[in-house]
Amino acid sequence: MSARAAVPPFTQEHERLRGEMRAFVEERLRPHADEWEEAQWFPNDAFRWVADAGYLGLGFTDAVAAAVWVEELARCGSGGVAAGLGAHSGIALPPIATFGTEDQKERYLAPGLRAELIAALAITEPGAGSDVAGIRTHARRVDGGYMVNGAKTFITGGVRADILVTAVKTTEEGGHRGLSFLIVERGPGVSASPLRKLGWHASDTAEIAFADVFVPEENLLGAEHQGFYLIMANFQWERLLMSLGAVGAMQVCFEQTLAHLEGRSPGQATRHAMARVATTIQAGRDVTYAALRRHVAGEEAVREVTMAKLATQRAAVDAIGVCADVLGLDAPPELERALRDARLGPIGGGTDEIMREILGRSLGL
Repeated sequence: MSARAAVPPFTQEHERLRGEMRAFVEERLRPHADEWEEAQWFPNDAFRWVADAGYLGLGFTDAVAAAVWVEELARCGSGGVAAGLGAHSGIALPPIATFGTEDQKERYLAPGLRAELIAALAITEPGAGSDVAGIRTHARRVDGGYMVNGAKTFITGGVRADILVTAVKTTEEGGHRGLSFLIVERGPGVSASPLRKLGWHASDTAEIAFADVFVPEENLLGAEHQGFYLIMANFQWERLLMSLGAVGAMQVCFEQTLAHLEGRSPGQATRHAMARVATTIQAGRDVTYAALRRHVAGEEAVREVTMAKLATQRAAVDAIGVCADVLGLDAPPELERALRDARLGPIGGGTDEIMREILGRSLGL
């Protein structure tokens, strides 16, 4: 692969790194995609491979390099593998890095970045998804810590996770001023049940139950009752990662479709369909890169990040669907898999409806 021209905030060094990452993904991960999809699981060894290559903790040292990694990870052939790897390093560990004490970083972040333990972010509940203020899992103050009871669902990586970065109510009222975060270690009272899904087959997704789980006070993450702000801070990076992943997935499917059409004589309808897909990808890439530029510059980027997620998730479903339609019965299984996997995009990390609400409010409406 020849390095593409660098588009800010990417530098030519980032584009050189892109070539290395693409080779790693195609050599180490993609050959296992079918096997891992069939097993509905991928081994923890994959986390270690990524850690050994130096890619697991990029978000903590170079956010732009991490963005390159997310785009290239879309070439692994399995949205579930990409989601599983990304959830650990991209959404579960960042709160510890940002809000954790030095002791918490030593106990959980450092081994997490070495893939010696796996973390999952536990926010969504059976009755509280997009409305995080409606969380009901409760942490009651006891001598030396908290007693946790409740349930979480659709937790990516929750079956295998060694620690759960968990949102809980620490007041009876809960809500925006009554949420906190606890780092819950897997142990007595914590149980996980795998969930079956339409897509993301290789990624373990769990329903978690907490039954009288004791969590020591030193595992409180950030300030008590300030968990809502932690959630909002984490959402921006998660939504950027989802936007980058959608752009990467669309690009891969577009390239696969063009490769299958090579040597044929496509008609006008096919040419026009692929022109629409190319335009969709470029528009998604532009709005996502614009949001990324503001984010890495330390600017307020809620509006831009929200636009990027809203502009890419449903677009990915539609664009990949067009590719599948163009190839018809000749569509490779990997493309069909990508279409199933893309269906999560308009839901995860905040639904399209929530994104429109945030954006509308930012416009003063």
